[in-house]
This record gives sequence, structure tokens and C-alpha cells, in this order.
Amino acid sequence: MPSNVHYQGPEELPETIPVFPLAGALLLPRGHMPLNIFEPRYLAMIDHALRENRLIGMIQPELDGDASSTPSLFPVGCVGRLTEFAETGDGRYIITLTGIARFRLVEELTVATPFRQCRAAFLPYARDFVPRLGEEEVDRPALLDALRLFSEAKSVEIDWDGVSHAPNEALVNALSMMSPYGPREKQALLEAPDLKTRAELLVAITEIELSREAGETDITVQ
Repeated sequence: MPSNVHYQGPEELPETIPVFPLAGALLLPRGHMPLNIFEPRYLAMIDHALRENRLIGMIQPELDGDASSTPSLFPVGCVGRLTEFAETGDGRYIITLTGIARFRLVEELTVATPFRQCRAAFLPYARDFVPRLGEEEVDRPALLDALRLFSEAKSVEIDWDGVSHAPNEALVNALSMMSPYGPREKQALLEAPDLKTRAELLVAITEIELSREAGETDITVQ
């Protein structure tokens, strides 16, 4: 789902954004995240985004604190633009966010809205605005080997024709977003400094998980 607006750099994004804290959810630049929105505070957030600039920051909550309190947030998230929107007739919204760039959380703001808002710094991730940056450094065979092992171990059907035609950036980021790993692993994938490192990390996490399931105690990741 292409966007009608193309952001060229950090200066084109606002300093303050609404954020959607969602554990295990990973949005990456140029990735597409479908969401089913039903909580009143997040319905209000979507209404706000539609009135303003259609931008929403996806960020994970820290899960180690008191469950009864408002959880703190991880230091890095990814802002997306609302590129698909539909009402269901039963009070829900079905939306898709298209990732633009990661951000570093500067501070959470005290606001009257039912949803949380943060001041975000995009400059540390200025390279996110360059599509397909670093694709040539990705070890694609290693990534495909890990995907093949995972699909065999989990009996997951893979559209190998689609995979074979996917550019490296789209492949690495889509596999990272769809991966079934936990919040800490997802955060590590988000914060990887470049596409090559993210691909290597994804392969390493996959190898570790498969080794654990196989009952191997001595795990070595190359």
C-alpha cells in the first residue's frame, strides 16, 4: 500500500507524536503493519492521527515493572503513516501503518488525551529515509538457509517464489516483523544499526531458538 507522502529526512517529521505501546509488535521502515483497533483510547488516537498528519509511533512497553502501573517505554520505536483505514460497523477500525523511520524517545509528555504522546528524535536514524540502503552487504544465502530450517521445523508454508523476488531490505524487514520471537528479540531487531546487522541477528536468533527446541545444550552461533 503506497503512501501519497514521501518523507525525505528527519526534518519533515513532527517533534511530538502519539504512540501506541504494544508488546511484541515490530514496525520497520517501509514495512506494513495491519492493526485491529478496538480500545477507546486507541480509537481516539486514530481519530487524532486522521485529523493531524496520519503519523503514529509504534513502541514496545517495558514489561518488567508493576503491572498495575503505566509501563515505561523502550527507548526506541518506529513511526508509521496510516496508509489504510476502514470502519467495521461494530466500533472497530482496521488500519495499516507503513513504517517511515525509527525514533529515539526523548520524553513522554503530560497530555489530556487518553492516548500517550512523546517527543521523538528522528535525527539518530536519518539513514532510515534512504530506501534499500546496505542491501548489498546482506548475506542472503544465510538468511534463506535460516528461513528454510525454520519452515521445516515449524511446518510453515513459505511462498518461495515471492521470497526469491523480494529485495533484501523488504525480505529482512518483513521476516523480522513477522518473526514469532519475544519482545526483547524484537527490540534488538528494531535497534540493529543497519540492515546487515539485522539480518545477522535474525539468523542468530533463529538458530538459537531451533537449537533450544531440538534439545541442544551447547549453542554456538556463527
